[in-house]
Amino acid sequence: MTGRIWSVEESLEIPVPPQDVYAALADVRRMKEWSPEVVRVWSRGDRFVGVNRKACWIWFGTCRIVTADPGREFAFDNITFGLPIARWGYRLEPTERGTLVTEYWADHRRRGWRRRLAELLGLLFTGTPAARRAEVNRAGMRTTLRQLSAACQSAA
Repeated sequence: MTGRIWSVEESLEIPVPPQDVYAALADVRRMKEWSPEVVRVWSRGDRFVGVNRKACWIWFGTCRIVTADPGREFAFDNITFGLPIARWGYRLEPTERGTLVTEYWADHRRRGWRRRLAELLGLLFTGTPAARRAEVNRAGMRTTLRQLSAACQSAA
């Protein structure tokens, strides 16, 4: 039996410049175009609320942008009911053909009663046990990166 996975990343080369990929990612309202879970985003300054859905489960996350480095990296922390949940981000590296985009996720549910409460809420709202979240996120990242690529290419 393997232990819990606390972080995941997936990469895909997109044939557009890093600045164009960054512009798409930094407009968080567009996340619903490529994420398989996001259905709505309300944005205000460096904070936003994302509404997510998987089958019959619906949940939201309050997010704060923590890295906004145009053309290089975009990242945000997800906090639900004041509990730290995860960091999501995208690193952008220029390539000869465009941009290598690496989406990453790090679980912030680490210790004590806050961890147990966050994991319980996660199970109730998403239907996914904490021990399977990395596996589910990896599959979602693959979809997200493919759809991000298609959106960036059609805009180019």
